[in-house]
Amino acid sequence: MAIYVTPRIMLDENELEETFIRASGPGGQNVNKVSSAVQLRFDVRHSPSLPDAVRQRLLVLAGKRLTRDGVLVLCAQTHRSQDLNRQEALERLIALIRQACIVPVSRHPTKPTFASRQRRLSAKGQRSVTKGLRGRPGVGGDD
Repeated sequence: MAIYVTPRIMLDENELEETFIRASGPGGQNVNKVSSAVQLRFDVRHSPSLPDAVRQRLLVLAGKRLTRDGVLVLCAQTHRSQDLNRQEALERLIALIRQACIVPVSRHPTKPTFASRQRRLSAKGQRSVTKGLRGRPGVGGDD
C-alpha cells in the first residue's frame, strides 16, 4: 500500500520500519505491560521515492533525528494507544517530507534607498547631540 505525501511523492509501506517500545509517562500499570510507544524508521538516503532535491533538504531538516547511516528515527509516545502513536509518527514523517518539498526562496540583496540613508544619518546626528550633552562639567548637579 502506498502512502501519499504530495501528488508527486508516494512512499511504499515497505520503506518504513516500526518498532514498538515501552513508553515513559502517564498510563498507570499499563505503562509497565504494554509497548505503546512507536519508533518509526525511514531510510532517507536510500529511498527510491524521494527526488534528490527533496532528499537533500530532508537530510538537513532532520537534524539530530538522523543516524549516521541516513536513517530518520521518529518516536511517538504521547498517546496511551499504540494505534494513535503509529498514526502520529506517520503524520510527523509526512509533515517533515512536505516541509522538505518547499524550495527556499533565494534572497536578492538590495541597496538601501536614499531616503532611508538620510533618516539613518539624521538619527545618528540626533543621538550624537544627545550624548554630547551628557556629563559636561557645570551643566549637571555634580560640581
